[in-house]
Amino acid sequence: MTRREILEELKKFPTTERITIIEAALHLIHENLQQIEQPLTKAEKKHRLTAAAEALLPVYSAGGELTAFTAIDHEDFHA
Repeated sequence: MTRREILEELKKFPTTERITIIEAALHLIHENLQQIEQPLTKAEKKHRLTAAAEALLPVYSAGGELTAFTAIDHEDFHA
């Protein structure tokens, strides 16, 4: 069945039944994704976190984009 045929058939059901069918389909997809995705090993997690930290290092370093407002740190702030 094509996607168009499935959608046409869904239109024939009452709204509450369509919601039930869609929920069941989402549940099946979720189960499939859980079977496919394997949890990361500690080494892989560490590698990914290290790579992310290294990629963001220039942004957080002195003179980086996120430190632009530190030039006004010495000024008093009044709410």
